[in-house]
Amino acid sequence: MTTYATGLTWGEGPRWSGDALWLSDTQGGTLCHGVPGDWTVHQLTSQSNGLGFLPDGRLAGSVMRENRVGIWDGQEFAAYADLSRIATGPLGDMIGDVSGGLYVDDVGFAAHLGEDPKPGRVIYVDAHGDSQVAADNIEFPNGLALIDGGKTLVIAETWAQRLTAFSVGADGSLSEQRLYADLSQVVGPEARPDGICHAPQGGVWVATLTGHAVARVDGDSLLDVVSTGDGFPVACCTDGDTRLWVTIADGGGLPVMEAVANKSVTTSVELFDTSDLPAAGRSAND
Repeated sequence: MTTYATGLTWGEGPRWSGDALWLSDTQGGTLCHGVPGDWTVHQLTSQSNGLGFLPDGRLAGSVMRENRVGIWDGQEFAAYADLSRIATGPLGDMIGDVSGGLYVDDVGFAAHLGEDPKPGRVIYVDAHGDSQVAADNIEFPNGLALIDGGKTLVIAETWAQRLTAFSVGADGSLSEQRLYADLSQVVGPEARPDGICHAPQGGVWVATLTGHAVARVDGDSLLDVVSTGDGFPVACCTDGDTRLWVTIADGGGLPVMEAVANKSVTTSVELFDTSDLPAAGRSAND
């Protein structure tokens, strides 16, 4: 494990592109990118969460509390797709497909405003910026990953402690909803999935937050586990090979949500070489 970046509050949506890591600091209100020693932080007036790169290289961001997706112009996320007609709550994670479409979490309720929990959904934004609800009744939708060559979308349902899969249609529509992995059984009773990403070696990498581990799972198979000690893994991404970046929150000895609420949480970005992991199914600390 190598520390890649420090000084964040809550790192979300990491994406590797153009030999640099990009991520949103949702609690710090910034967009960050770069490599160790050359790390750039942009202060945002419109806070981004999920990030995704379009086929032409442009960076898209889900603007959390404005019900829209924007395109990074070097200073802000400029207008791209207005989701106010269909979005019901803050926007969360996001991922792009090869056709230029974007899948975006609609969390469904504003926890920061004290709203009662209710199901969220996933919105699909096509390459022309038009949007539609692709999946409904998702229990706190969070991380998103496209696997099987883009034929399957996997969604993290944080509070349900599960990964849910959908078949992807040619028009971006989602169908055949099914359980991909029950993380309380596959990883452990404290595993609550936050960010996820496609694993090039097979399956999905999952940041388990209160499970204190990043796990590679394929259905009910636990393939690899990276322990994060006392840290809370929030989100993850790979470079398409063996490098795995994980944003890890430090609650300073407090439960992570309590630390977020009293603004004492801090986050670092750690880099793992997954080719150095021990035998499948064992912890990297074993």
